Amino acid sequence: METQTLIYLVVGATFALYIGIAIWTRAGSTSEYYVASKGVHPIANGMATGADWMSAASFISMAGIISFTGYDGSVYLMGWTGGYVLLAMCLAPYLRKFGRYTVPEFVGTRYYSQAARVVAVICVIFISFTYVAGQMRGVGIVFSRYLEIDINLGVIIGMAIVFFYSVLGGMKGITYTQVAQYCVMMFAYMVPAIYISMLITGNPIPQLGFGDTVSGTDTSVLDRLNGLGAELGFSAYTDGTKSTIDVFAITMALMVGTAGLPHVIVRFFTTPTVRDARKSAGYALLFIAILYTTAPAVAAFARINLLSNVPDVAYQEAPEWINTWEDTGLIAWQDKNNDGIIQYGPGAPFAGSPQFTGERGANNERLISNTPTDAETELYVDRDIIVLANPEIANLPGWVVALIAAGGLAAALSTAAGLLLVISTSVSHDLLKSNFKKDISEKGELLAARVAAGVAVVIAGLFGIYPPAFVAQVVAFAFGLAAASFFPVIVMGIFSKKMNKEGAIAGMAIGLAFTFSYIVFFKFISPEMDNAAHWWFGISPEGIGTLGMILNFIVSVAVASVTKAPPEHIQHLIEDIRVPRGAGSAIDH
Repeated sequence: METQTLIYLVVGATFALYIGIAIWTRAGSTSEYYVASKGVHPIANGMATGADWMSAASFISMAGIISFTGYDGSVYLMGWTGGYVLLAMCLAPYLRKFGRYTVPEFVGTRYYSQAARVVAVICVIFISFTYVAGQMRGVGIVFSRYLEIDINLGVIIGMAIVFFYSVLGGMKGITYTQVAQYCVMMFAYMVPAIYISMLITGNPIPQLGFGDTVSGTDTSVLDRLNGLGAELGFSAYTDGTKSTIDVFAITMALMVGTAGLPHVIVRFFTTPTVRDARKSAGYALLFIAILYTTAPAVAAFARINLLSNVPDVAYQEAPEWINTWEDTGLIAWQDKNNDGIIQYGPGAPFAGSPQFTGERGANNERLISNTPTDAETELYVDRDIIVLANPEIANLPGWVVALIAAGGLAAALSTAAGLLLVISTSVSHDLLKSNFKKDISEKGELLAARVAAGVAVVIAGLFGIYPPAFVAQVVAFAFGLAAASFFPVIVMGIFSKKMNKEGAIAGMAIGLAFTFSYIVFFKFISPEMDNAAHWWFGISPEGIGTLGMILNFIVSVAVASVTKAPPEHIQHLIEDIRVPRGAGSAIDH
C-alpha cells in the first residue's frame, strides 16, 4: 500500500477514535465539563496529563532544537522534566486539597479578592494563547506535509476536530481523548526511534543506543556527531555556546513555568482524592519520561543521518525527502555558486525564512527571493521537521511515516484542547459567573463555556494560519509568562500565611508586564538587538521569566509588608491545606 494511503487511513482512524470518545463522554454538567466530575482514575489521569503536557513542542520541536544546537538544547530537557517534578511533589496535592475548579478560582479564594481572580484570568489568557500558538504551528506543519493540503485548510480541519471534542465533552471528553492520544503519541515516537537506533547502533533501546558505538566501528555516537560536524565546519555537538547564567535562567524559567501552567495544574483537580492526585502525578512522570529520555537519542540519530546524506550531493540526486519537504516550504536550497551541488554548513544561507517566488530554477529547485548571506552554506532546514522527517531520512517503511503523522497531530491537538478548555472555563466561570452574572444557571454557564471555547478555537486557528517562530521557542515564552505570574502567587498562597491580596495582585501584574514587555521588545520590536550584548544580565528572552519571577516575589513581599494582613479565616485555611488529610469535593464559588 502506498505511503500516502496509509497516512490517510491512520490519521482518519485516530480522528474517528477521538470523535467517538467525545460523543461517548459528552459532558452534561459544569462539574463534568470543568473537572470530569473528579472521577478520573490515577493511571488514566496520568496518561491524560502526559498527553496534555507533551505538546507539539515536546513531540515535534524539542528533538529538533537539540539536534541543531546540541548541548545547548539540554535546557529544555532539564527545565521541563525538573519542572514537572516540582509541580507533582510540591504543589499539585495542595491545590487538589484546596478543592477549586480553576487556577483563577484558587487565586481569588486564597487571596479573598475578585480583583486578584480577574488578574489571574488575564494571566491565564495571555499564557494559554501564547502556548496555543505553538500547537497550531505544529498542526500546520503536519497537515501541510502528510495530508498534502494547504496549511491553512489543515489548521481549519484540526481546529474543527478540537472544537468538537473539547466543546462537546469538556474536561471529561478531553481527558479520555487524551488517554487515546497519549497511546498514539508514544507508539508513533518510539517505533521510529527503535528502528533508527537499531540501524545506527544495533541497539533496540534508543536511550542505550545514544551512549553506544556506531555499528561496525569503535566510535561512539557523540564522537561520530562531533566528527561529522567538524568536517563541515560546525562546532562540536557536545560543546555549548550559551553562557552559564543564560542556561540557568532558561532552565529555571521552564521549570517554575511548568509549575504555573494552568492547563497542567487543572488536571490534578480531576482526581477523586489528594492521594489519587499524588498517584496520577507519579504515573504522569513515568509516562512523560519515556519520551523525554528518548528525545536526545532521536536528535542525535537524526543529525547523523542528515550530515551523512545531504552535504556535497547534487541537488538532482538528493534524497527524495528533501524534495518532499521543500514543497512544504520547510526546506529551501539557494545555489549560490551555481554548481548544482548542495553545500551545507554553519550559519544561515539567507536572511529570514524562505520566501518562495513560485518559479523553478535550472535544477528544478523552488526559487526564493531572500538575500543571500556571506555563509557558504546553501541549505535551509527548519528545526521543526527533524522528528517528522526522521523516518523518511532513514528510509523506514511507509506505515512508520503514517504513525509519525498521527503522533504529531495527537501531540498538537491534545495540548490545544487542554488550553482551550482552560480559556473557556476562565471566561465562563471566573469572569462571567463570578463578576457579571452571579445568578446564571448551570445550563447557562455550560453554554457560556462552550461559546467561549468556540471563540478561543477561532483565535487559535488564526495563530496557526499566521504562525510565529519555532514551536519550542513560542512555547518557551509561555513558560516564562507562567513563571513570572502564577508560580510565586501559588507558592506563597500555599506556604505563606502573611501573603495578602494586595501583594499577590501587584506581584502578578508586575511580573507579567515585565516579562511580556521584554519578550516583545527583543523578539518583535527590535529583533536586531536580540543578542547577549543587549540582554539584561546576559539573559535571553527565553529565560527572562526567571527575572520576572524574582521581581514578582520581591514586589509581592514588599507590598504585603506594608498592607493589611490576610483575614484570620484565610490563615486557618492555609494551615488546613498543608495537613495531610483527604480532600472533599470541589466547592463552586
